[in-house]
Amino acid sequence: MADESNAGPVAAPVATDAEVKAPTAKRQRSPRPQKAASEPAQSKTPAAKRRGYGEQEKSEKLRLIETQVGEGGTLKDAIKRAGISEQTYYHWKGAAKPAEPRGTKSTKPIPAGDELADLVQLEEENQRLRKQLAEKLRAENAELRKRLGLE
Repeated sequence: MADESNAGPVAAPVATDAEVKAPTAKRQRSPRPQKAASEPAQSKTPAAKRRGYGEQEKSEKLRLIETQVGEGGTLKDAIKRAGISEQTYYHWKGAAKPAEPRGTKSTKPIPAGDELADLVQLEEENQRLRKQLAEKLRAENAELRKRLGLE
């Protein structure tokens, strides 16, 4: 029964572990500064207030971009000079384009036999081109192996 009296020292290390693992207090952050309510965040430039372009303005800007690209300029530069985004340019171009081909497109449906014949012809051409490419690659590989002395 003398073992029961030795229980005191065993409990002491447990108490020190508990003291070491005690959670520390979290640091408090200072509150964020409030945004100035007097400045409207949206209107930085007068152009930001503009809601949209008229059809005439759209077509003029598209024509301006096309002429600048035709003269050798890049599309991105021409779009920047016009003062619109690339997304707006492509949106306008897509909206304007379907109006032109509708009048030239024939309303006569293509017979199913013609489509099938075209598909078969394209498949044959595809096979021929694949064989030609494979032969060319084999020849190049053989030449490279010969140069490297692997054969």
